[in-house]
Amino acid sequence: MKPVAPGPVRGVRRFDIDRVAAETTSAVDDAVAIEEPLEIRLAHSGSDGKRAEQSISVTMRTPGNDEELAAGFLFTEGIVRQAADIERIGPCGPAAANGLINVVRVELAAGVAVDLDRLERHFYTSSSCGVCGKSSLDAVAVQGRYDIHAVDIRWSAACLGGLPADLRAQQAVFEETGGLHASGLFDHSGKIVLTREDVGRHNALDKLIGHALMQGMVPLEQYGIVVSGRASFELLQKAMMAGVPMLAAVGAPSSLAVELARQFGITLVGFLKPGRFNIYAGPDRVVDA
Repeated sequence: MKPVAPGPVRGVRRFDIDRVAAETTSAVDDAVAIEEPLEIRLAHSGSDGKRAEQSISVTMRTPGNDEELAAGFLFTEGIVRQAADIERIGPCGPAAANGLINVVRVELAAGVAVDLDRLERHFYTSSSCGVCGKSSLDAVAVQGRYDIHAVDIRWSAACLGGLPADLRAQQAVFEETGGLHASGLFDHSGKIVLTREDVGRHNALDKLIGHALMQGMVPLEQYGIVVSGRASFELLQKAMMAGVPMLAAVGAPSSLAVELARQFGITLVGFLKPGRFNIYAGPDRVVDA
């Protein structure tokens, strides 16, 4: 897979601000990352055979790659199992006609069953959601479909150390605003072949996985994922759903992320920087460490 060009900078809004430095104040123009709501609507066959449509999620995100975000979200939450489950995806509502996309409609193929009870439950979105660790891990075990323990791939310590700088170099919006998370997909040589940015770290990863899903790349057995922030349980869950054998984070992992990685065979790297990082799970996939 060839590297994907970042394209024109999107997701930036400029404001007139007052900047204070060295006890002086000056009026300047500043770039700020855009944050707007995205509603994901799901159209599917109901139990009576008729088509039903319902809103399943509203997430705060940076506009751009919204179809990928919706597809990745549905896949990593276990609502769809494969790209063929999605018949079409696109913007809808009055705003779409004006070029503003804040609602995306996902139409499932005929005959694709939807777990309505699951849609009514809260998704795991933060460390304060109140879901106990054992219940969360059990839920993930039911959803997962790939045996990551069996994936035979290795990366050198040297190539891992170069990932943060390579990821940063591909963050076009972060370069202007300093306010976005990023997820990058890297191959066996450590080359980042795809990046996605968003104000939400989980959205950035859903965009990345959504793209891979729609391109027929899942399971991502021959790739790793690098994230710009910390490694949370939620990010490990999404990586596990996509069959990713390694997740490397610039920041720290959470305890539940470490437990999940060890249980499902994911190599987890944290505090990643050139020449120095911690391996919390799956050390056999890192050579020359």
